Amino acid sequence: MMAIHKLKIYPEYFKEVCSGKKTFEIRKNDRGFQVGDILMLQEFKPETNSYTGRIVERKVTYITDYAQQEGYVVMAIV
Repeated sequence: MMAIHKLKIYPEYFKEVCSGKKTFEIRKNDRGFQVGDILMLQEFKPETNSYTGRIVERKVTYITDYAQQEGYVVMAIV
């Protein structure tokens, strides 16, 4: 079953996801990510510990844990 995951993303990565240059996310798989899930990426500024209010949604199309740290996955997103 498809799930929606609300995740923080730093501004420099948010910009690249929005432009289409960054087509993947590497995350700790503590949520049981699955192909078909939606990532609701919320821009977050660590220096002020606050959200900017900007959000971009992407769908997970592929997941692998190949050559990742224990418990982490790479997700292809569109």
